[in-house]
Amino acid sequence: MSEGGAVVVLIGAPGSGKTRTGKRLARLLRVPFVDTDKRIVAAHGAIADIFAAHGEPHFRELERAEVVAALAERAVVTLGGGAVLDAATQADLAGRRVVQLTVAPAAVESRIAGGKRPLLKDGIGAWTALVAARQPIYDRLSQLSIDTSRQPLDRVARQIADWLEEQ
Repeated sequence: MSEGGAVVVLIGAPGSGKTRTGKRLARLLRVPFVDTDKRIVAAHGAIADIFAAHGEPHFRELERAEVVAALAERAVVTLGGGAVLDAATQADLAGRRVVQLTVAPAAVESRIAGGKRPLLKDGIGAWTALVAARQPIYDRLSQLSIDTSRQPLDRVARQIADWLEEQ
């Protein structure tokens, strides 16, 4: 494992289980867990409120600052689904251990219900379009991809830990 910077970065579609898997993985690896979206919320308030008051570009600026800080920490880091849209973040992920979590539309529908995600307020159709647009970036940046649709997240975390040990 590397001495400095993120131990592993989890990316992927909204609702794919990045946060829940990241917490489990951090426990397995005995390192801190950093969720950039949670840090934004702690410092600036709800993401939906940031979008409503200041727009997506302002949110992306806040997100970029949190990504830079998180990647410098020796931790399991999870990025918000859209963080990879930033070219500088893409460059920062080059050469790092990046795992993509995927999820099928049928499995994610109940996970994204409730309206906390501003880009998904129109439901599964919005999710499908958003993921289709981002998928080439997720694929290019990740060295490992795991579908979380039908397996316990403890098992997903174990698969990632095993993969890291092999690196």
